[in-house]
Amino acid sequence: MGRVNRMHAGRALAAVLALTGPPGCTSGPPRNPDDVCDIFEERRSWYRASKRSAERWGVPIPVQMALVHQESRFRSDAKAPRRRILWIFPGPRVSSAYGYAQALEETWSEYQRNTGNGGADRDDFGDSVDFIGWYAARGAARGSAPPSDPFRFYLAYHEGHGGYLRNTHSGKPWLLRVARKVERRAGTYSAQLTTCQERLDRPRFRLWPF
Repeated sequence: MGRVNRMHAGRALAAVLALTGPPGCTSGPPRNPDDVCDIFEERRSWYRASKRSAERWGVPIPVQMALVHQESRFRSDAKAPRRRILWIFPGPRVSSAYGYAQALEETWSEYQRNTGNGGADRDDFGDSVDFIGWYAARGAARGSAPPSDPFRFYLAYHEGHGGYLRNTHSGKPWLLRVARKVERRAGTYSAQLTTCQERLDRPRFRLWPF
């Protein structure tokens, strides 16, 4: 390949990477986490992953995204808070929750076994939204909250399906308030998505003219 052709090829590759970013690599939370269209325009791979999860497990995309927003604010390395010793010194974390979906280590291991996805990582967005879908499907089999109801589904996600069915959330007013917030965000994301989903479903670019 001649020097000029190599230069053109290099520029083309740089343009592609500028549009898509390197596979599986992000530089932190999206710039505008309050607008799902902006999120997906910035992270097209997230839209594709959320759509795959919705088609596989039946959890609406806005519900997935509202849950991730609440759990981690779209931070891949989010961890559970630490307890305080003598109200001052940081102690152990309150749980093993980690990643976009704040999945517990034990529940994540069960997901890996049940789906055959042994290489799944909690700090991978695609794996995390697939986990949310799997968790919803597991709950549906037990008669837990449907993911079409983001308020009840968040309660089941937070308390566990068994806890939800035992009504453990009823004595936690703070949790009910958080679940309502997730419900409102899912509604906002749903309205936003109707304005951009057709555009998101179109190919973003073409590498060849045919």
